[in-house]
Amino acid sequence: MLLRTALLLLLSLLSLPSLAEGGFITRLLHKPVPGGVAVIGLPEQPQAPRASYNGQPLLVIREDGQRWIAIAGIPLGTASGEQQVELDDGRSLRFSVNSREYPAQHITLRNQQHVTPDPAHQRRIQRELQEQLAAYATFSARQPSNLLFDRPVNGRLSSPFGVRRFFNGEERNPHSGLDFAVPAGTPIKAPAAGRVILTGDYFFNGKTVFVDHGQGLVSMFCHLSAIDVAVGDELPRGGHIGKVGATGRATGPHLHWNVSLNNVRVDPSIFIGAYIH
Repeated sequence: MLLRTALLLLLSLLSLPSLAEGGFITRLLHKPVPGGVAVIGLPEQPQAPRASYNGQPLLVIREDGQRWIAIAGIPLGTASGEQQVELDDGRSLRFSVNSREYPAQHITLRNQQHVTPDPAHQRRIQRELQEQLAAYATFSARQPSNLLFDRPVNGRLSSPFGVRRFFNGEERNPHSGLDFAVPAGTPIKAPAAGRVILTGDYFFNGKTVFVDHGQGLVSMFCHLSAIDVAVGDELPRGGHIGKVGATGRATGPHLHWNVSLNNVRVDPSIFIGAYIH
């Protein structure tokens, strides 16, 4: 019985595609580090397999028309080592996470409320946080139109993803997105087609737009000076979203862009081919 079980396990592993066989999407996205993305080959079958990681459903596509792959966002706090993806048929697949170090960033803010908010602001922040967490958790059936994203604005990348942030000397959450240093009023375009699922004017993020690209892939744009879309709007790739500003907790005009995958904030530079380890 043990021999038969071992043989079945070996055969199931041999049937899984190797990453060495990967196509364009694997080469673009497979950056298995904390805050990065892992591409996992899935068993061959007529319909798309269903897979999950840390209890969250994963984006599954057929790469280059040849094989099924799952694309998993890796939480920033993940330790290096093995992680596990669960399939709906009860099987598990393992992938390895490599280490990555992120630098520190020290920022001086004039408004101390943006560092240590008072109780009234804390209540507002908690209400707004719940709205935004619900948007990040969106998982729609739509297939993403593309996974090589356009840049939402053309400008210098300023603050990178993942840096440890200190506001007025006090450590806060790591930077969860990518900043572009561009002038106020610069038009912001959708990096891929999607549906607007949330807009708001928030304490920390200022004027903000969330766009669902499909299957747990969500973009968030914040600190806008103007929002030019409404919830429910369908945006084509390159569609106009709003204008760059400095609303919320910002020291000057810039665009902050988050990318969330299976409810995990990941490095947006991966999706625009600008990732540097």
